[in-house]
Amino acid sequence: MKFNIQEIRKNLDGLSFEMKLDLLADLQERNKEILDIKDIQAVGKVQHDDGLYLLDYQLDYTIVLASSRSMEPVELAESYPVTEVFMEGVRSPADQEALDEDLVLPIEDGQIDLAESVADNILLNIPIKVLTPEEEAGEGFVSGKDWQIMTQEDYETAQAAKKEENSPFAGLQGLFDE
Repeated sequence: MKFNIQEIRKNLDGLSFEMKLDLLADLQERNKEILDIKDIQAVGKVQHDDGLYLLDYQLDYTIVLASSRSMEPVELAESYPVTEVFMEGVRSPADQEALDEDLVLPIEDGQIDLAESVADNILLNIPIKVLTPEEEAGEGFVSGKDWQIMTQEDYETAQAAKKEENSPFAGLQGLFDE
C-alpha cells in the first residue's frame, strides 16, 4: 500500500490504516535465511507535520528461521513499534544533513510505500542468534567422538576441575584425614 503525500496533507488528523501484508517472496529474495513469514500486520497512522511526514505503526508478524545451532526451523512471534520520518525535497543544508545521516527518509514519486517500510524493518530486526526452546534451556548441544559443544560456564568449570586435578598437590589430598 502506498500513501500519496497530497492525500496525507489533505487530512489534518492523518490517515489511519490496518493492513495485512504478504511479503514472503520479496523478503526471501532479499534474505535467503527466512524460511517463512506469516501474519504480517501493520496498524498505525501516517500524517503531515511541518514539512515532514510521520509514519507510525505497530508491526506484528511470525517469522520462521533456522536455528543457529541445529538448523531446525524456529518460529518467532515479533511485535514492535515503528516510527519513520520522511521528507519531500531538500530545502536547506540542514535537510541534506538529515538525509545524509539517515535521520529522515526521502519521499520517492510523491508516495510513501508501507510495504517497503515493513519489509525493511523486518529485515533490520532479524536476530543473529536463533535457538529452539530446547536449545534455549541448555539442551540439545551437538557432540561427536571425543568432542562436544558446551557453554562458556561449562567450559570454565571443566578447566578449573582439570587444573585442580593436574595440580602437584592433588596427590596429597586426604593425607591427614585419619
